[in-house]
Amino acid sequence: MRRILLLAPALVLFAGCSPAAQVPGTPQPSPSSASSSAGLPPDPQPARTAECPYLSEAQAEDANGQHVTEVKVSDDQPHPACFFYRPDGGLQLTVRVYVGESATATALVDKAAPVDTSNPASEPAGWKGGYQPSDDGVVYAVAKGPAAVIVSSNQKQSIKARTVAKEAISALKL
Repeated sequence: MRRILLLAPALVLFAGCSPAAQVPGTPQPSPSSASSSAGLPPDPQPARTAECPYLSEAQAEDANGQHVTEVKVSDDQPHPACFFYRPDGGLQLTVRVYVGESATATALVDKAAPVDTSNPASEPAGWKGGYQPSDDGVVYAVAKGPAAVIVSSNQKQSIKARTVAKEAISALKL
C-alpha cells in the first residue's frame, strides 16, 4: 500500500505528459468548420462616438421603438459597424456591414443566423440570409454578392431588425 502511495504522484506526472487519448464516439472538429470561422474578420467593437453612416438616430428610434442616447462606431473601414444605445446605457441595436469576398459575406451571415437553425430571410429583394431569436433579442442577417448586413436588436420582433437592415442597405453605395 505504501509503494502505491509513493508511486501515485509519479504516475500523475507521467500521465500529464502523454498525448491525450481519443475517446471513442467523440467527434473531432472538422478542418472546414475550424478554418471557416478562423478566416472571418473579428467581431466589431465600439471605438468612438460618431454618427452611423447607414442609419440616423431618428431611423433607429423609429425602427427599434426606443430612444437613442448615444451612437458609437467601430474602427472598421470603410464600413464601420454602428452601435446604438438606449437611455439606461444598454446596447439596443447594432448594424454591421461587410463588403469584400462573397464567401466571407456568406460565412458572416451564416455565423450570425445559421442556415440550419434560422428562418430564411430574403429582404430586400436579391439579398439572402436568415433571422432568429438571440439571447438578447433578434438577429437579421443577409448577404448579396460580396456584401453582408447583420443587424442585432434587443427587441424580439424580427420586423424591427429587418426594417433596420433594409434602411442600412438602401444607404450603402455599392
